[in-house]
Amino acid sequence: MTITDRRPRLSRGRTTTAIGCVVLTSLILTPAAAQANGNPGGPGARPAGSGDSEAFTPSTAIEPRPGAYGTFARTYTQNTGANATPETNPAIGVLTPMLDYFSPGATWNDGTVLNAQVHAENIGTAERITQNRTAADSAQAWINDRRHQSYSAIAGLAGDAESFMALTNAGTTITEVPADALEVSYNDAGNANGAWADRTSALGSAVRLVDTLRGSSASGNNAKNYYQYMRPFRWSDDVEVVPELVVRLVPEENAATDGGFPSGHTNAAFLAGLGLASSAPEHYDDLLMTSAELGYSRVVAGMHSPLDVIGGRILATGLAGATLADPANAELIAQARTDARSLLALAPALGTDRDAYVAEHTRYVELTSFGLSAVGAAGEAPRVPEGAESLLRSRFPYLSGEQLRWVLYSTALESGLPLVDDEEGWGRIDLYAAAHGYGAFDRDVEVSMDAAAGAFSAADVWLNDIDGAGGLTKTGTGTLTLAGDNSFEGGVLVSGGDVVASLPSSLGAGAVELRSGSLVDAAAETVRVQSDYTQRRSTTLRLTLEDASTPALSVDGAARYGGVLELDVSGLGDAAAGTRVIEHVRSQGTFADLVVTGAPEGAAYRLDYRKDGVYLVAQRSQGAHPGGGHGIGHGTPGVPADPGNRPRSVRVAI
Repeated sequence: MTITDRRPRLSRGRTTTAIGCVVLTSLILTPAAAQANGNPGGPGARPAGSGDSEAFTPSTAIEPRPGAYGTFARTYTQNTGANATPETNPAIGVLTPMLDYFSPGATWNDGTVLNAQVHAENIGTAERITQNRTAADSAQAWINDRRHQSYSAIAGLAGDAESFMALTNAGTTITEVPADALEVSYNDAGNANGAWADRTSALGSAVRLVDTLRGSSASGNNAKNYYQYMRPFRWSDDVEVVPELVVRLVPEENAATDGGFPSGHTNAAFLAGLGLASSAPEHYDDLLMTSAELGYSRVVAGMHSPLDVIGGRILATGLAGATLADPANAELIAQARTDARSLLALAPALGTDRDAYVAEHTRYVELTSFGLSAVGAAGEAPRVPEGAESLLRSRFPYLSGEQLRWVLYSTALESGLPLVDDEEGWGRIDLYAAAHGYGAFDRDVEVSMDAAAGAFSAADVWLNDIDGAGGLTKTGTGTLTLAGDNSFEGGVLVSGGDVVASLPSSLGAGAVELRSGSLVDAAAETVRVQSDYTQRRSTTLRLTLEDASTPALSVDGAARYGGVLELDVSGLGDAAAGTRVIEHVRSQGTFADLVVTGAPEGAAYRLDYRKDGVYLVAQRSQGAHPGGGHGIGHGTPGVPADPGNRPRSVRVAI
């Protein structure tokens, strides 16, 4: 069951011809019947889409806080060899939590371990991973070591990777482990022009954007030279370097410039992945996972420890955020996105499988944190660095910069993990989670989408479990699918476009009001409104009946009906008649129109409004409408209703 499977045919199915059609009639409640069903809401009821402002997170929570070096966004070009301290170089300063575990010495091998537990777990994890790798793991680690990281990142474009390579003339000479790799050191010669891809190719703007992120300010070497934390095989002989990489090892006499922290390959992989994600956000999570795999492979290779890789990710996040936020790069960023949309067959990933997402996100966190034990306090409020919203701008073109900062705030990693608690907050940014929408509505959220703009502005899916005191207001056009196990308290107000609920709890814990646009049921089980439900005129509620014994919608509070009810009964056949469509405890009003698709040929239905819900019942007579009745399905069959009160009918082709 998908939106595209249901919405278009419901709209196109309206016709004036009666042959092979279902005549559908909604029953209008008299004022007395409406009063008998109760009035929805009540004194003090909170409007849908509005949370308790006293419970909101203060707006100051997302204000940037500088580090000792200032902010990465303003100082990233100071990452040069001349700036060799945490106070003068952001690439060094962002990694200062490392100084809680290790103090650099005067030379490469005389530093002091300050936290023996962290250090032992770090090197011990490297030992375990290298000792348990397979032959395939070893071969892939060699390829990842020797191949240009920007080329390797292309794999994250998934189904569009081959087209990208053709459009950019991407190339590599590292495709497998050569037979003589134990004795010969190989380097990647790239394409015929000696590059990973051509900057002047048809999609050269995307290549130039990646190169810009990996520019002169993006090196991790200055941080390596400062921290002087050795590679894992220098700490322990039990760390097994991939045999074919032994010829690449820097001899001990040159080890002063061969530190392990942070991992340069990891830094490069994430920079390349985030550059491509800016051009092709349709593959945002695929690119992040590819970057994470490339980083993890550095430990598999025996060339880096987990802390090295974690540091590389944090450094790349800060560098990418600062570079993408730099106004000097705005034109290139826009051009790369425009060209990618024009030349690649990009399509937003709109899957709603929450369990699959949770599994993939768990894997991403494992790849980027290695399961290392916490070293600090959990539960500390996240920090959102200046310019960090730039990392999500192409992924959520319909959100403002402030909203993007709240997304980052609400999806941050837990505090206390090794290295993540830097002063600005780069370490706790979880871009894989952030790419799937809010993790909490810390304040009320209003989302305005534009279907005409296409891509994610036309349709998007938020897969995170959303909590918080705030509510959601959906305006504009386009379709927003809520696919998480949500508990946010402020409710949902639909004032334009479509909101789709793909899980029973997707609508959260508050009231739901349909003021303009549509609310769509895409859940396999009953969608629950945990407070009041209100539907205004000129709106549509689209429900799918999956099981004759289970309603499609359940309203815990008061229900006020109006507008159009569209039902898909294709899964029920003849069993559709008599089904309780909506469960409620009290209600007011009726639907103005009923549209049914998927019904058996010749079937005709009407709605029956009862104390415990709205039922779909078989039409008793094709020749006349039932009387107006009192709203519970006991109109006189065969007797025309008063013309002034005749229920409205629509005819829908089967």
